[in-house]
Amino acid sequence: MKTFTVPTKENVTEANQAIFDTLQKKIGKVPNLYATMAYSKNALGAYLSLSSGPSSLSAKEKEVVNLAVSQANGCDYCLAAHTAIGKLNGFTDNQILEIRSGNVSFDAKYNALAALSKSFVENFGKASEEAVNNFFEVGYTNENLVDAIILIGDKTITNYLYAVTKVSIDFPAAPALPATVA
Repeated sequence: MKTFTVPTKENVTEANQAIFDTLQKKIGKVPNLYATMAYSKNALGAYLSLSSGPSSLSAKEKEVVNLAVSQANGCDYCLAAHTAIGKLNGFTDNQILEIRSGNVSFDAKYNALAALSKSFVENFGKASEEAVNNFFEVGYTNENLVDAIILIGDKTITNYLYAVTKVSIDFPAAPALPATVA
């Protein structure tokens, strides 16, 4: 399989160089997976527009989706990144493991959201009727469903990109799910 190296600022278009500068100022680095998107002159900007767009889901709810989807897709890079982001958003290590498992004991809404996200991935875009019903029963709306699906698509993009490129992970590794949680 082809080996992918992470492009440096000098190896990308001027537009992507400007995005690299913005990322460096905003988060202190250009994550390797984002830099890899810069192989395309359009992908990085398009992806960042999608991922930073407004949503009816809170920052914590977004991390629930990101963690559940990344776990279901087996993306070590995104699990590492979103474990770190999840902690920044106030989740504990144990809560993050529960979210990743798709079975959240500490919050009914997060449980329904994680289960829905996991069901979408595991059923190739066809969430189970039970997962959809539970999602609405805990108080989520049609708008929340649409925004969750957009976020699942967003995270699937990065999961797939990592699956092909296997760029080095530049976040602390996420712990494996214990057999009792998985």
